Amino acid sequence: MLNDAKIRAAKPREKAYKLTDSHRLYLLVKPAGSKLWKWSYAYAGKQKTMHLGIYPLVTLLEARAKRDEARAQLSDGRDPAVVKRLRIEANVQSARTTFALVAREWHGISKTHWAAIHADDVLRSLERDVFPKIGDLPIAELTPPLIMEVLQAVEARGAIETAKRLRQRISAVFVFAIAKGLASSDPADKLAAALKPLRKGRQPAITDLGRLQKMISDAEQDHARPVTRLALRLLALTSVRPSEIRGAEWQEFEDLNGPAPLWRIPSARMKGDLDRKAEVGGDHLVPLAPQCVAVLRALWPLTGSGRFLFPSERHLHRPMSENAIGYLLNRAGYHGHHVPHGFRAAFSTIMNE
Repeated sequence: MLNDAKIRAAKPREKAYKLTDSHRLYLLVKPAGSKLWKWSYAYAGKQKTMHLGIYPLVTLLEARAKRDEARAQLSDGRDPAVVKRLRIEANVQSARTTFALVAREWHGISKTHWAAIHADDVLRSLERDVFPKIGDLPIAELTPPLIMEVLQAVEARGAIETAKRLRQRISAVFVFAIAKGLASSDPADKLAAALKPLRKGRQPAITDLGRLQKMISDAEQDHARPVTRLALRLLALTSVRPSEIRGAEWQEFEDLNGPAPLWRIPSARMKGDLDRKAEVGGDHLVPLAPQCVAVLRALWPLTGSGRFLFPSERHLHRPMSENAIGYLLNRAGYHGHHVPHGFRAAFSTIMNE
């Protein structure tokens, strides 16, 4: 049998030669000086040779372990060379099956059950916060620490709720991957407890009319693009949800030149379960005050040629960022005092009083 001293002492000759070990394992010493581990075996009546690696990258002990594994496969009636080739192909396929590839397939199937604006939000959140960090990695090799690193980066910018939603979406991708045999576990499943808790209580809202008017005035002095400032004004005037403002389409507005202008928000865009979204005649009707119509007239020259009232600055076919109005309020000095959703609380409080 071979030992390391014999292998190191083996010098190249004019022709290749073998140094034999036990159970038909041998080291082929080539004229150029390379040393290759090989193993001879018989399968289905044919003599075959299997390559086990290059010395010293593969040590004597490792070569014997590979030989013993191949012998076990042979005893089970399998051709070790075929098993090796299939394993290599599986590894290559696994490397090609990236998180982004699987996530896009999951999204393509899932979006048929979602409202269009929600489907856009889900994909955009993955493209913005997840794909740049782990999108190119094989999904089967992702670990909880890698996923946690992605989520903590979102938490670091103060988007606690966004981080929690992202964890749910990443987890859903892994459930889909497990069902397809592309992953064996969900590394995002247990991370919810490790994320920062949401602040308890109602979202910050200014409910005093005078202070609310001053806040809107302060925010409109900001140098944000006019589209964002007009979105803030229409949100304050209608008290709809911020997501409904972001996804507002020109085709939803009726009778703007008539006596009863109306914003008809399709039920599919409203908050609720699938039954609520599919409800016939379940559209949400928002009567428009003259001030709302004035906002729309100011907005029309800016975005009237497109689908959305408030499109993304970079991608006109998408709605504006979910954070745009919130950032506007923060820059005006109202961080922690009022959020876009707070206009609903303000409307309820002031009108009830």
